[in-house]
Amino acid sequence: MWRNTRSGWGVISIAFHWLSALTIIGLFALGWWMTGLGYYDPWYNQAPWIHRSVGVLLLLATFGRLAWRFMQPTPAAEGGRFERLAAHLGHIALYVLMLTVLFSGYLISTANGRSISVFGWFDAPAILHGLPNQASVAGDIHWYSAWALMVLAGGHALAALVHHWRWRHDTLRRMVNPRHAQPKPHAQPKI
Repeated sequence: MWRNTRSGWGVISIAFHWLSALTIIGLFALGWWMTGLGYYDPWYNQAPWIHRSVGVLLLLATFGRLAWRFMQPTPAAEGGRFERLAAHLGHIALYVLMLTVLFSGYLISTANGRSISVFGWFDAPAILHGLPNQASVAGDIHWYSAWALMVLAGGHALAALVHHWRWRHDTLRRMVNPRHAQPKPHAQPKI
C-alpha cells in the first residue's frame, strides 16, 4: 500500500518517517561531533559542508512530507481521548521543532549572503541574510531547538514502545508495516 488509509500508514509515509528520524539523529550526532573539531582537523571544513548539505535535503524532504501528509488521510489514533490529544499535539511539536532546527541552520549558513552548495548538485540560495547578529541568534535557536527535538523525539519513541508493549496497540506496527493500510474486509451478511 503506497497511500495511507484510516487503518494504517502507506509506504511513502513510512519511508518519510524513518528516513527523517535516521537523518535527524545522524545530523545531531554530526553536529555535536563537529563542534569539537579544531581548525587544523582534516574534517574542519568537510563535516559542516556535509551537515549543511544533508540539512538542506532534509528541509526539502520535510516540505514534501508535509505536502504528502495534507493530501493523505491520517490513520485513526489509538488510545483514550487524552492519549489521542497528546499524540496530536506531540506530532505538531515535532514538526515545528524540525522546521525550526532546519530553518535556523539555513539562516546560520546563509548569514554571509552566500548560497549553500548541496553536495555540488545545486545551490540553495541565500534568500534571507544580513539580519543583525543573524548567525549568532540563529545558532542559539539551532542549538536549543535541536536539543528540544531530540528530547521530544525520545519521548515519541518511548510512547510508541509503551503503546506497543504495554497496551498492545498497533501504533508501532502500523509505522513499520504498510499492510496495516489495507482496508479491512467488511463482514459478509449471513444468509
